[in-house]
Amino acid sequence: MSWLDLSRLDPNAPGRFPGVGSVPTEPPNTERPTTEPPVTRTPSTTSGPPAPPGAEPATPTTAAATPESAVPEAEPEPEKTLDELLAELDALIGLHEVKAEIHRQVAVLRVEGLRTKAGLKSATITRHLVFVGNPGTGKTTVARLVGGIYRALGLLTKGQLVEVDRSELVAGYLGQTAIKTAEVVASAAGGVLFIDEAYSLAGDQYGTEAVDTLVKEMEDRRDDLVLIVAGYPDPMVVFIAQNPGLASRFRTTIEFADYTSDELLAIFKSTAAKADYDLPEATQERFTAILAATPRGPSFGNGRFARNLLEGAVGRHAWRLRDIPEPTVTQLRELLPEDVGPEPNPLDVGELAPLLGPPPEPLSDPADMVSGQPTEVDDSEETT
Repeated sequence: MSWLDLSRLDPNAPGRFPGVGSVPTEPPNTERPTTEPPVTRTPSTTSGPPAPPGAEPATPTTAAATPESAVPEAEPEPEKTLDELLAELDALIGLHEVKAEIHRQVAVLRVEGLRTKAGLKSATITRHLVFVGNPGTGKTTVARLVGGIYRALGLLTKGQLVEVDRSELVAGYLGQTAIKTAEVVASAAGGVLFIDEAYSLAGDQYGTEAVDTLVKEMEDRRDDLVLIVAGYPDPMVVFIAQNPGLASRFRTTIEFADYTSDELLAIFKSTAAKADYDLPEATQERFTAILAATPRGPSFGNGRFARNLLEGAVGRHAWRLRDIPEPTVTQLRELLPEDVGPEPNPLDVGELAPLLGPPPEPLSDPADMVSGQPTEVDDSEETT
């Protein structure tokens, strides 16, 4: 190897680049082992002085040689057809009145589209909807399906669902709410804007500003936007009635009834099956007993109640198997009755006792406390 070969020099040493420092006048030790691995050079993305004569050209890396546009992008999922979306709607547990109303809406809008193509006059049909019902009754799920159904009918260009509440529409200062609300509506253009607990927009000037902006945007984007407002039945009636602009645009109200006990059990079983868990008969009876003892007021979670119980059961199941090194597949899948119920404290008092130490000394009688310190009583004097 010639001592003029600069490839083995320190890249930062003087003389490595033209005009910087000087080239050493003595050749390096030529008795190195020939098995030494070659120096690997990583090309720099910054511009710099050219390499000296005789230096090996840098080998470009794969990232530098492959343009960003050549990276294959993930193919979008194929859009579902109208029949597929309606079948998905019909497969939901319960919601019989909701399904019937959605099918009626589809029939009306489909015929309306055919009349328009045929050059016939058509009545003005509002596509915006009001969903009323208690929490956990499937309002968001149905709203997402409505977006896909309207897209399949050609009424929307995208069909996406944008879910918001008051906090995402109202700003901290008057005048900014209109801008914030308009930006949210713009993100939902081509799809469905779903406002949960929409009645919270009533009662103050900030909410009124948001509602006024929504009414204007609904008119400006009436050909490519669907607005669905949802909440408890009675507050939603008051909310729609207090604004003439809303009342004229929301003519269809769909009521989501609470799930029955059998429907909640079906939701519990279906959710468990999708997660690869088995529910023996005794476990199902345990769920039914807990459900029967749970009050069903306005805050009852409905389907959310069933899903929360299942999530708690999964946690208790994992804790039950904590000391089994290699549980069987049956043990990994099966949820027992003791797994279903309120979440226990993983460590009981007996297990925590060694960590807590001895119990604290009992406190003095509060009657003998003055400013947090025990009061010493002088027995030498009689009190009258």
